[in-house]
Amino acid sequence: MRYHIALSYQSDLELLAQNAQAGKCPVHAMWNMSQLLKAKVHLPITDSISPLDIICSKIIGSPQHWALARVLCKQLQRDDVLFCTDEEVGFPIAALCRAKVAPPKIAVFVHNINRLRGRLALKLLNVQDWIDLFMTHSPVQADFLRNYLCLPDKRVCQVVKAPPTDISFFTPGPASPQKRRPVIGSRGLEKRDYRTLADATQDLNVDVKICTFSPDVKAVKRAFPKEVMPSHMSYRFYDWCELVQLYRDSDVVVISLFENDFQAGLTTLFEAMACRRPVIITRSSGIIGDLIDAGIVTGVNPGDPVGLKQAIVKLLDEPKKASTQAQRGYELVVNQFNHHNYTQALVTKLTSTFGSINNSKLVCLKRKKSYLHPEPHPM
Repeated sequence: MRYHIALSYQSDLELLAQNAQAGKCPVHAMWNMSQLLKAKVHLPITDSISPLDIICSKIIGSPQHWALARVLCKQLQRDDVLFCTDEEVGFPIAALCRAKVAPPKIAVFVHNINRLRGRLALKLLNVQDWIDLFMTHSPVQADFLRNYLCLPDKRVCQVVKAPPTDISFFTPGPASPQKRRPVIGSRGLEKRDYRTLADATQDLNVDVKICTFSPDVKAVKRAFPKEVMPSHMSYRFYDWCELVQLYRDSDVVVISLFENDFQAGLTTLFEAMACRRPVIITRSSGIIGDLIDAGIVTGVNPGDPVGLKQAIVKLLDEPKKASTQAQRGYELVVNQFNHHNYTQALVTKLTSTFGSINNSKLVCLKRKKSYLHPEPHPM
C-alpha cells in the first residue's frame, strides 16, 4: 500500500524536523508518522481555488481543503491509503472520492464532530459511507460516531487518549533568575475561561502569565476579563523556547475552561506535566476526569473562582504535595503519553487495518528506548 497524509494546515514538516533537531521546537508527530509510513504529505492548496470550492466550504473546511480534495481525487487509487489529520480536510476528500470507481482507503482523525456544523456536514455529504476508519482520542467523539452513525466498532478507533508531547523538548528545568514571586502559567485559546482565572487570583500575590497564541482558534471576547486586564495578569505570544521556560517558571499551571465535550486543554496539560509542573484543570469527561480521579492533576468545577482560588492556594502552600503531584504527572507522560507512543499507535492501527509496510524504521525508533526515560531533573 502507498500511504499519504493530508494536513489541514500549511506546514513545512521537514523544516520543523530540522528545527526540532536543533532544539528550537518540539518534534511534529506528523513528521514522525510520515517517516514511519514512508508517506507523501499533502498540504491545502492556496491557488487554483474554484467558485465551487468556496461554496462547498460553507458546509465544512475551507476552500483550500476542497481544492486539495479535487487534486487528490484525481491522483489516488485503490492501493492508496490516505490519513487525514482532521474532519476539516478529511470530509471534503471523502465527499469527492466517493465518485471514483476505485476510491482510495481513507482514515480521518476526528476532533470535534458532534457540534452543529459537524452534524450538518455528515448529513449533507454522507461521508460515513466512504471513510473506512474514524480515529479519535476522545471517548465522547468515539461514542458519538458509533451511536449517531451506527458504525461498527471496527470502523471507530480511540487511539492514545492524549495529544503527542515531545518529551525531548518539554522537559523539567530551573526557573528564570528574574522570577520575583509565584507564577501561575497557562496557555491556549480553545474554550479558555481566563475571566474565572482572573477572579480567582485577583487578591493573591502572584503573577499570571498566559501564552495565548493558537494556530487553530481565534480569541473570543468571553475568554478574557470584560474591561481592563488586572495588573498581575499578562498574555502574549511565546515562541517555543519561551513557552518551555514559562512552564518551568510556573509554580502552578492552570487550565481554566468553559464546559466542553471534546477535552479542550489536553495539549497544555501534557506539556506542563512533561515539564514536571503541578496542574489544575477544569473537570470534564474522558482522560481529564481520569487524571483528576487518580490525583495526578487537581480538578475544579467550571466557572468557580472560589474553588479555583482554593486549589491554587493549596498547591502554593503545600509544596511537597505539589511536587508529588507533578512527579506523578511527569512519569505518566514519560512512560505513556508521549509522541513516540502516539505515532506508534497511529501507525500500528493504520498498517493493521490497511496493509503492512517495511518495518525497518519502526525498529530504529524502538531501539531508542532510553529516549523515553530522560534523567530526572530537580524541581
